[in-house]
Amino acid sequence: MSVHEPTLIMSVQRAFRLLEAVSAHENGAPAKQLARETGLPLATAYHLLRTMVHDGYLRKLGDGGFVLGDKLGTLHATGQSQALLSRVRPALAALRDELGTATYLTFYEGGEISVAEIVDGPRTPRVDLWVGFEDAGHATALGKSVLRELDEDARRDYLSRHDLADLTPRTITTLPELLRNIDASPLAPAVTDLEEYALGTVCVAVPIYRGDVLGSLGVSLPAERLSRLPEVRARLLPTADRVTRGLSLTI
Repeated sequence: MSVHEPTLIMSVQRAFRLLEAVSAHENGAPAKQLARETGLPLATAYHLLRTMVHDGYLRKLGDGGFVLGDKLGTLHATGQSQALLSRVRPALAALRDELGTATYLTFYEGGEISVAEIVDGPRTPRVDLWVGFEDAGHATALGKSVLRELDEDARRDYLSRHDLADLTPRTITTLPELLRNIDASPLAPAVTDLEEYALGTVCVAVPIYRGDVLGSLGVSLPAERLSRLPEVRARLLPTADRVTRGLSLTI
């Protein structure tokens, strides 16, 4: 490569300059204007603009103007989520260290329950997630915590789309029994999973919120420590309050 040929770093820098220029035009701007504002040759600007349109970072309007694309919004939302999670990781780690348990955080978004964070360690191993949480909400304390907090319509919608799969001999696989188990939890608002997801492991979880988004905070521990569940619940509840506050602060 000759010294006059653009390097990869130069191309990235030029792409960023174009993104900055596009962001300054809410209603879009054509390639010629963007090339002029960034000081780039028109051919170079147009090539980079087309590439970013193809990859979703920009969108080309019917009149030929360019605006920011959906992928940038997704990246921004992801960045916000990561920033929020970084706020609450110390609380999750403190809970792990205090109870000697792996700690989990889930959210209910788009009609599904997904794991957002797991804080574990050599002495506090996580449960082997051999079945995804999207298919095991009925068999995990984290999932049942979310189901307990959903309104009747949302709960019915979720359960209509997910089979009550038999994951262990202890898994609840009938809808009436599952609803009774959720609504009549002796540790409410905490709920438990008593070897329903994995034999040898029990879990307890409580609800948390990220703004209007429902989630759950829970821990897993060996089944022989079952008698500690009331103690675990007592520590989970104040931690859940701190996590909810941390997740609900404006970035």
